[in-house]
Amino acid sequence: MTFLSILLLLSFQGFAQNPERQFLAVHRADENIEIRTSDGNYLIRFFTPEIIETSFIPAGEAFDPASHAVVLQPLVVNYSISEDKTSVVIDSDGVDVVVSKMPFQVTYFYDGEKLISEKTGFSREGKYEKLDFNISESEVLMGGGARALGMNRRGNRLELYNRAHYGYGSKSELLNYSLPVVISSEKFLIHFDNAPIGYLDLDSEHNNTLTYGTIGGRKTYQLIAGRTWEAIVGNYTLLTGRQPMPPKWALGNFSSRFGYHSREEVENTIDKFREEEIPVDAVIIDLYWFGHEIMGTMGNLEFVRDSFPKPKEMIQNLKKEGVQTILVTEPFILTSSNRWQEAVYENVLAKDSIGNPFTFDFYFGNTGLVDIFDAQAQNWFWNIYSDLTKMGVGGWWGDLGEPEVHPEGLLHVTGTANEVHNIYGHYWAKMIYEGYLEDFPEQRPFILMRAGAAGSQRFGLIPWSGDVSRSWGGLKAQPEISLQMGMQGLAYMHSDLGGFAGDHLNDELYVRWLQYGVFQPVFRPHAQEAVPSEPVYREARTKQLSKQAVELRYKLFPYNYTLAFKNSTEGLPLMRPLFFEEPDNFKLYSVAGTYLWGKDFLIAPVLQENAVQQEVYFPKTSNWYDFYSGEKYLGGNNVSIDLKEESIPTFVRAGAIIPMAKPVQSLQNFSTEDLEIHYYLDLEVKNSKGLYYHDDGETPDTFQKGDFELLIFESHLEKNEITFKMRKERGRSKRNSEITAIELIVHHMPKAPKRVRSGENSVAVQFDEKSKKLTIPLKLIDDLTTIKITN
Repeated sequence: MTFLSILLLLSFQGFAQNPERQFLAVHRADENIEIRTSDGNYLIRFFTPEIIETSFIPAGEAFDPASHAVVLQPLVVNYSISEDKTSVVIDSDGVDVVVSKMPFQVTYFYDGEKLISEKTGFSREGKYEKLDFNISESEVLMGGGARALGMNRRGNRLELYNRAHYGYGSKSELLNYSLPVVISSEKFLIHFDNAPIGYLDLDSEHNNTLTYGTIGGRKTYQLIAGRTWEAIVGNYTLLTGRQPMPPKWALGNFSSRFGYHSREEVENTIDKFREEEIPVDAVIIDLYWFGHEIMGTMGNLEFVRDSFPKPKEMIQNLKKEGVQTILVTEPFILTSSNRWQEAVYENVLAKDSIGNPFTFDFYFGNTGLVDIFDAQAQNWFWNIYSDLTKMGVGGWWGDLGEPEVHPEGLLHVTGTANEVHNIYGHYWAKMIYEGYLEDFPEQRPFILMRAGAAGSQRFGLIPWSGDVSRSWGGLKAQPEISLQMGMQGLAYMHSDLGGFAGDHLNDELYVRWLQYGVFQPVFRPHAQEAVPSEPVYREARTKQLSKQAVELRYKLFPYNYTLAFKNSTEGLPLMRPLFFEEPDNFKLYSVAGTYLWGKDFLIAPVLQENAVQQEVYFPKTSNWYDFYSGEKYLGGNNVSIDLKEESIPTFVRAGAIIPMAKPVQSLQNFSTEDLEIHYYLDLEVKNSKGLYYHDDGETPDTFQKGDFELLIFESHLEKNEITFKMRKERGRSKRNSEITAIELIVHHMPKAPKRVRSGENSVAVQFDEKSKKLTIPLKLIDDLTTIKITN
């Protein structure tokens, strides 16, 4: 306590406080700690020792306990409250709170280090209610949702209003998915738990102040701490919910454009993929499935039978080819659509001030908007999805869900447009997710949406970065957007590969974007149709290079699927910033052009035209090997890498054990018989671990149900021997093992081994002297297999 008091006194020096707010009393109130002040009350509660929530309830207002974001129930946390003349100290096993009485101020500590303090705390300014905080001079601030501003977003005032930015390039101050989340290089995260629109001011006045402003609602925030960045993100997703496993086909290649006009175009395109032997697992059909024209048909939401005859037959035929059908839907019902009268009669549209459907003009025509917050509207809307899913539709694309146009005068059953705008996509995804739980409990939903809210990941929402321009600037922005969103819980943020907007034909740009896409969460080329987005329609060399990228994506499926498992169980992002490796290296907080794919791949996408070399920083926590050439790079160094047309700079962590597979044309055909285990031997790494997660790829919650199989790898190096162990673990279902034979491939073997044994039996192996690669075919009959490689 003495140490905390000293830190507290030091923290007050040079920081503004709130001289008008007077401390009155502190006491326990059920699960909360209540601090009474002269202008309102604080309610503080712990969810875990590392997650603490603070709410301020101004005098005359009642506390609103409802959160759209938080799903974690508070755990039992041991803490003590002590009070003297100058302060109140709340001491826990994790986050500690110190409340200065005069002048009044709330300060948070973790592991004896100050995290942040309120400045004036709650105040009002014009139409906004505000919460503001002191931040340090050198602090890097990230968050705010999807933006293209550089990794360090300090100095910006960020509007919190989901809005499309058509054709953006290297910079975009506001995109479709804004979030009231701030991440600090001081190793904490703040989530402002409130739905109405507002802003985040990340020290735009350069006075070391962080401010959250809102038009109303809750004055509640959660502070999340942790000893590592993995722990911080894990704690945040524990609080707001974790992403369920996607269907395995979602990690394959998509055929998509704006758009396919007919069944014939769809089938011909998939036939081209099969002829060219380019793997593909899904086709996305844009808005021409329900209308011949862009204008005037939105809201029909049924197949146009002359251009899409016998749609059920089409969908089933595609499924036999290992291709899922995904349909676009929007929440706008045009007054000219076939369903307008039905929507009015069923009373499913948002209203005006006298209770009539609110109609307005936007790009596609005169329209109403489904009131997604109304139970009757949800039931009507879901029945459309349910009927089409019964027809065989494999997944859904929810477009324009910001909503793209949302007039202020429009009223929902739960509030005004501005009060619920930022959670519209969240509740749309929730409706589909819960509909699947009820009607299709054995099927994992696929929900592609470009707008949502904090916690939308728990509904399986897969976001993308909007209508990016086909430009080098557009490509350059993509790693930053995905890295930032991954830290904010949305680990599947990805881009339209190749770029969406504009008729710009640039084969180098297209190939580099697809090569980057191998190492982003969803591999989905998509664009306006004037320039083809599908590799099968590009010129020969571009097609060849694109095919190589797609095949690598499929080769990495076992690794990627295991990343999806780690995300669903621990909240770990698929794409991770370099500072996850070196959290005290402040230079890395500004780096997005090189990143980690999972834990064991280091990726440096080519983001500039005609580049011949590129500088790559190798984190000092490991040595790294070129994935293609095998060249070794020492950690802690910047190296200028010569670029190749066939690939982007890709490196593997020394000692990594990575599950891969022989490529297939559809992940529907993937079998554990195709499994390869690649061990990147490094004599400096004495012990290594790895993991492969396997289930049926279709059924929800297989891990929770115990219907899964884990293959756990361990390696140990001694002077003249490598011991490699593979242990199988199965869940409660005790399913029969599907992993019965693999190839173990050891890279960087100095020389051919004298002997290789599996248990007591010698194993015939292949050793390539040129590549220094040792291949060991293995039968995995028992749950534990031990291989000894003797030199």
